[in-house]
Amino acid sequence: MTRAILIDDEPLAREVVKEYLEDYPDIEVVAECNDGFEGVKAIGIHQPDLIFLDIQMPKITGFEMLELVDPRPAVIFTSAFDEYAIKAFETHAVDYLLKPFAKVRFKQAVDKWLEKQHLEETKLHVQSLLDNNVASPIYNERIVVKAGSTIKIIPASDIIFLEAYDDYVKINTQDGTFLKNKTMQFFENNLDERQFVRVHRSFIVQVSHITGLVPYEKDAYKIILKSGAKLPVSKTGYVKLKKLLQI
Repeated sequence: MTRAILIDDEPLAREVVKEYLEDYPDIEVVAECNDGFEGVKAIGIHQPDLIFLDIQMPKITGFEMLELVDPRPAVIFTSAFDEYAIKAFETHAVDYLLKPFAKVRFKQAVDKWLEKQHLEETKLHVQSLLDNNVASPIYNERIVVKAGSTIKIIPASDIIFLEAYDDYVKINTQDGTFLKNKTMQFFENNLDERQFVRVHRSFIVQVSHITGLVPYEKDAYKIILKSGAKLPVSKTGYVKLKKLLQI
């Protein structure tokens, strides 16, 4: 029996999916969720094979929810998202259902997954979409992390600096440090360049926390932060800082 979870803040949308799934007796809906917080919990409990996921939901988006789940189930998006996002889904071969969707279109999506459910490429496509998530400008505003069993939303304004940390990025805030399974390049591409600058391959800093730039060894510099921390500055980072700080 295939286990499925429906994650959508619209009860009517979930009812439509359940009705269409009646044609698939081998697919059992084991949980319904109103938002991404409930989705993370339900996926952890039921370990579904497939989820039907909306993107624009209260609290956290579908993209942000997926980043908090490991291992990730296969995903069929059910969304009223705009064309820009749809093109992103098509690029990464992740199926989607644009609301309102007909039963025949729903069947195409489910049958496509049933044919590929045992292929590793299905999971790789979802990961590729998350790694190259051009459809979520919300990263300019916040980062969602999982700290133990708690989901924490970190406003971008609360970030002091980000630091490369093995396969993760360490997010340093006044409330402590948090880990996110992303790359430094991802954050450099997505955070507001007017607020954040990559001063070194291992550090991205919020500009408002910089209080000074001091020489360090020959032709090298360090920045001083309000907290008193000192971080190295690469040659490329020094050029960016000079331009940004107009020095």
